Amino acid sequence: MTKYKTNIHNIDAVILWVNGNDDKHKIKISNYVDNKSEISLTKFRTRFDQVNEIKFTIDSILKFAPYIENIHIITDEQTPEFLEKIDNNDYYKKVSIVDHKVVFKDFEQFLPTFNCRPIETCMHRIPGLAEHFIYFNDDFFLIKHTKPSDFFRKGLPVLRGKWLKFDKDIFYKKFKKIRVGHKKAQQKAAQLIGLEKYYNFKHTPHPLRKSTFKTYFNNNPNIFIENIKYKFRNENQFTPQGLANHIEIKNKSCVLISDLELLYMRSYTKPLFWIKFVFLLNGNKKRFLGLQSLDQCPSKTLKFLSKWIENRLK
Repeated sequence: MTKYKTNIHNIDAVILWVNGNDDKHKIKISNYVDNKSEISLTKFRTRFDQVNEIKFTIDSILKFAPYIENIHIITDEQTPEFLEKIDNNDYYKKVSIVDHKVVFKDFEQFLPTFNCRPIETCMHRIPGLAEHFIYFNDDFFLIKHTKPSDFFRKGLPVLRGKWLKFDKDIFYKKFKKIRVGHKKAQQKAAQLIGLEKYYNFKHTPHPLRKSTFKTYFNNNPNIFIENIKYKFRNENQFTPQGLANHIEIKNKSCVLISDLELLYMRSYTKPLFWIKFVFLLNGNKKRFLGLQSLDQCPSKTLKFLSKWIENRLK
């Protein structure tokens, strides 16, 4: 028993992962895309392609959040290559693979899915999942030691973000077509709960409670079905972690923090010297790192970022 267990419930981690480079996955997804030419487009591929960054995600949890009990990776009949090596089994003993069929039990008719939102809607259904868990994307990394209270305080989730108006309430945005993306899905989640504004959260790990999902979806089965039925992202979907966050906010069962403690990049068009300067200036100050769409990163920049994370994890 670790020193962290004296005043906190067990905490698990959940990660969604797909290897879009896998030929079997490419064949599977092609069966559900009408316009086959879309499959090769960068905008399409970036949701599925990867550069093995999930290893950094897991290694960062093991190093900087040793109190995590179990790390569940939800996949579609895949396993990250580094986890298949026999000599790594003991080091990664906390890690388990959970197939889509497990979390979609009794709803297998909606598989396969190539959309993170149905999977996020079902992630609370992992058998044996702790009541308190932290949801990571495979491009989230811890870069500084954390403690349970960074995510849960007195059993309540710590939510990092800020309040924003709905786009429909901002004059110049009323006439602008809204992209089917993360922001709109957050707004839809807040509207479902009956709020008049939304709590905008970024690419940091998300502390969540299993019972929050279970209670809401048990009481609203039609909303559950509506969110898991789309094989690709759809404007009618909400982000499930956003739904849970807004439920916690409405119930006053959370702690709100404005400091994201986040170093985040989603574009790698800046010159390498500029990126190095950003990491030199902020790397030791932040607790979380988000590197979105690393598959689009130039090779020299990717080499620098990989080496930077590796050194952090030593």
